[in-house]
Amino acid sequence: MIPDTGLTIWMLITFMIVLFLLTKYAWKPIMKAIKDREKSIEDALKSAENAKTEMNNLKAENEKILQAARNERDIMIKEAREIRESMIAEAKGKAKAEGEKLLQSAREAIQNEKMAAITDLKNQVAQLSIDIAEKIIARELSSENKQKELLGDLLKEVKLN
Repeated sequence: MIPDTGLTIWMLITFMIVLFLLTKYAWKPIMKAIKDREKSIEDALKSAENAKTEMNNLKAENEKILQAARNERDIMIKEAREIRESMIAEAKGKAKAEGEKLLQSAREAIQNEKMAAITDLKNQVAQLSIDIAEKIIARELSSENKQKELLGDLLKEVKLN
């Protein structure tokens, strides 16, 4: 089927009119819409790229902050350990000093009790010796002859200068 020449001419004229009308009224807005769409896509891509860069920067900054926080935590833990160790050492020192003080006090108390017991024992021995000597002297000096004899012996022992 071959179209008629008249029909082809009319189709060609109609096509030219439609092409002219589209070029005159529709082509510029369509091209403008396409350019606007292209520009908005480029802007969106730039925005996405900027957002990606900013996210990478924020991620790096967050890592720095986390690292700083970890370092600070480690320092605080170290200081806490040092404080704990110094407190333990101080408490041990105080306990040792207090123990030594109590031990020394107990030793002194024991020594004082020992000296008091020895003194008391000496006093009792002296008293017993005196009592025994009194009884012996009382028995020995019960007669006048024995008293004179003892006095004579004592005078012989004492030499006068």
